Amino acid sequence: MGAKIPVTVVTGFLGSGKTTLLRHLLQNNQGRRIAVIVNEFGEVGIDGELLRSCQVCEEEDATTNIVELTNGCLCCTVQEEFLPTMQELLKRSEQIDCLLIETSGLALPKPLVQAFRWPEIRTGATVDGVITVVDCEAVAAGTLVGDLDALTAQREADPNLEHETPIEELFEDQLACADLVLLTKVDRVDAETQTKVEEWLRQKLPIGVKVVPCRDGEINPNLLLGFNAAVEDNLEARPSHHDTEEEHEHDDEINSVHLVLDQAFEPKALTATLKQLVQDQEIYRIKGFVDVPNKPMRMVVQGVGDRFEHFFDRPWQVSEPRQTRLVLIGRALDQEQIQEVLCSI
Repeated sequence: MGAKIPVTVVTGFLGSGKTTLLRHLLQNNQGRRIAVIVNEFGEVGIDGELLRSCQVCEEEDATTNIVELTNGCLCCTVQEEFLPTMQELLKRSEQIDCLLIETSGLALPKPLVQAFRWPEIRTGATVDGVITVVDCEAVAAGTLVGDLDALTAQREADPNLEHETPIEELFEDQLACADLVLLTKVDRVDAETQTKVEEWLRQKLPIGVKVVPCRDGEINPNLLLGFNAAVEDNLEARPSHHDTEEEHEHDDEINSVHLVLDQAFEPKALTATLKQLVQDQEIYRIKGFVDVPNKPMRMVVQGVGDRFEHFFDRPWQVSEPRQTRLVLIGRALDQEQIQEVLCSI
């Protein structure tokens, strides 16, 4: 048997820029034959389709080398979905130079890495490294952990006031498992704020783990690949909030709403409505494809909090329906209510 397939796990909070990073890696693969596993939260495969649309691979390769796991959080469905997927990929190991796994924003990295200790996987693949992607602007705005200055002052005054939400614990677990942290969207904050976020992150990271600023996922692939960390053999050095639990549980109220609408939207009107929905409900993440009237191109929309961006990625294909497909991830979201609001635009 040849060398093990090196696997890079890309983890990070919702909307941190994981898919953008993977698109850049695929477009700048430097001749590497890269396979990708995408763990979607929701049934509409937005991230997987975005990766396929990078137009680097031949159509056949894009279909076989990008695999979507859509039946829930990857760390909860390791045995049901991940194991058989890995077994199929290992059958083609001679055609794969490395494997990238993009976890959902709700996945714990450690249970996934533990799966690489299983005999069915261990002989053919190893976790080369874990990359945690962090949204600098979101952290600075307190989206994840509250105001940075206030949090620091509170902890210094009384370390017992450590009342963390499940989302914050998840964020800390993702940092604790990292070999490298990519700090994205640094162009959206000033230098002082970026420095403050980097210093705060370093206090939470294991010794030796570096924080690297990154814009639009543009970073040298050699920095992200080739850690040779064999992470599965060193999990004890990567603590988790869930180490003492046999199984972990997510917040039961976190859910996803997936909409397929035979309706076209003007970008400004849609963005304004989505921003209002975010204000009215606890929505963490919005992503999808939009049909824009009189435009031959498909529009991609992505939103985190009240920050939205959109761009046209490719022409609509003759064989596909021009539909608007959106995924909203949040707490206790009502699909019928959200659909009614959007359809009223």
